[in-house]
Amino acid sequence: MSVDVRLLEASFDPAAELARFAAAHPQAGGIASFLGQVRAKSGEGAVLELELTAYPRLTLPGIELLATEAMRRWPIDGLLILHRVGSLTPGEPIVLVVAAARHRRDAFLAADFAMDHLKSEAWFWKRERTAAGWRWVAPRAADHADRARW
Repeated sequence: MSVDVRLLEASFDPAAELARFAAAHPQAGGIASFLGQVRAKSGEGAVLELELTAYPRLTLPGIELLATEAMRRWPIDGLLILHRVGSLTPGEPIVLVVAAARHRRDAFLAADFAMDHLKSEAWFWKRERTAAGWRWVAPRAADHADRARW
């Protein structure tokens, strides 16, 4: 079993990361992934910039514990969680979660579990800049409901 959890200050190439992960897990029958990116909306309320702040001594261990829990719950061969911090613009990748397992269902469930927890746990401080200025972004009720499924 392999776990790779990283907080990144620079952009990353999701396709290259996915290819590297898949090559490292040739025994997996299923590899499930989720890529989150900054929404590119136009008009009023369009996000011009997204800022993610983390406290690495809290955030990174928290994500590592989440990965350990996913590995405990499902028979997965590997888990990759990449999460950006810093200033991002529309279209840039924010988060990549990839799970490898012998069977697809375990990979899907582990990736879904990890994303539901990443969206609702308070490990990041997030704010958006629109034409009207900066505003803080908090997890939505739906994010908490998704996490409660587990």
